[in-house]
Amino acid sequence: MKCPFCGHLETQVVETRLAEDAAFIRRRRQCHKCDKRFTTYERPEVSFPTVVKKDGRRTDYVVAKLRASFALALRKRPVSTTQVDEAIERIEEQLLNLGLREVPSSRIGEMVMRELEQLDKVAYIRFASVYRSFADVDEFKALVEQVSG
Repeated sequence: MKCPFCGHLETQVVETRLAEDAAFIRRRRQCHKCDKRFTTYERPEVSFPTVVKKDGRRTDYVVAKLRASFALALRKRPVSTTQVDEAIERIEEQLLNLGLREVPSSRIGEMVMRELEQLDKVAYIRFASVYRSFADVDEFKALVEQVSG
């Protein structure tokens, strides 16, 4: 593996550890030329389904878009990054378990809403109000009553 410091192509693995959840392997490497150490992570490569947008366009699944949705809904809310990461992992596991080549974006949106409902009611209402494009205040009021009731 190429050294990120000097670009030398010969490095040696000096330590290997399995992550706590066994989802990846962490390796400490040392460059033969500059002797600096760096960390690499080895994860299995998985193929997520293509996302089909409401207008019919097809796009690749991008975890950063999912993370951005959570960040926007959870802005200034007391939810840890670890909790968000776990929610995203659950959604990704569901997507993989579907076994589909394509999945509607609306289905992913519903998964996000379920996770947000468990994490933070205010974030859930924020996301739902944008995601569901409420036509009037009564629809929004009904959602708030449902969550608080």
